[in-house]
Amino acid sequence: MADLITMDDLTNEEIVELLDTAQRLLPVAKGDVYAPLLQGKVLGNLFFENSTRTRMSFETAMKRLGGEVLNLSSIGSSVAKGETLYDTMQMVNGYSDIAVIRHPRQGAAQYSADAVEIPILNAGDGAGNHPTQTMLDLFTIREAHGTLEGLNVMLVGDLRFGRTTHSLSHALVRFGATLMLVSPKSLRMPAEIVSDLRARGKDVTETENLSAEINSADVIYMTRIQKERFPDEDEYTKVAGTYKLTAGDLDGAKGSMIVMHPLPRVNELCASVDSTKHARYFEQAFNGVPTRMALLCRSLGIKVPKKVA
Repeated sequence: MADLITMDDLTNEEIVELLDTAQRLLPVAKGDVYAPLLQGKVLGNLFFENSTRTRMSFETAMKRLGGEVLNLSSIGSSVAKGETLYDTMQMVNGYSDIAVIRHPRQGAAQYSADAVEIPILNAGDGAGNHPTQTMLDLFTIREAHGTLEGLNVMLVGDLRFGRTTHSLSHALVRFGATLMLVSPKSLRMPAEIVSDLRARGKDVTETENLSAEINSADVIYMTRIQKERFPDEDEYTKVAGTYKLTAGDLDGAKGSMIVMHPLPRVNELCASVDSTKHARYFEQAFNGVPTRMALLCRSLGIKVPKKVA
């Protein structure tokens, strides 16, 4: 039984092993093979913030592996009546074998893990971390480039509140990536994260200029400027629409370069990019199924066979 709250809960070797497991589970994720490895197990899907891909991919992953899912949100549950997170988690502990939680409060996933005996997977805690997204991001990168080692990666947009980039940046530098952090000044990556990345001896560049570095990138990871994270709507208005990547911007890009996005997109990623050879974001979203299958099996102590029949 193992929680996953931040990427620090996984060693590099465990990350690679999980990616290899996800690769073996691809036929199951696609529905071509049925492997009821989690039959008789119940997943509690606890989403106190809106979600499409994370919630649905966890549900798909569990059901493709023969398990069952209980879905809970703040709407339609006793949370709306004032039930505390602690009390909610006690109920989930009794009803489920494992739980996934997304919550607007940073630290809520760790709090939940401390409150219960079942394993907890962090599906996003405020502006904190999103390690299961990082795993599918790493899977997508490795599928495209054949490696995670020594790549040039641009992280673009809301790096201050963007939990996907917080978790991904930490993972990438562990595999020797060079990072280019592209954002408005007000949305820079938190200084403590940048300091930690640089303390690992990695090359980290901060800039506001998106176009200057496109041609040297192996990965461009676009993110939405998140209106819901801003305490002041006027501050959001000042930076909304700062970046917009179009197909024309990619004319000089490496042929192998991929464009990623955790989705949903608003106006920072033009639909014209969809038809280019660089677009990987819809494939990236699907990759949440095999990687989350691998994570569910790991947390429940279920060994995935070398050949999934």
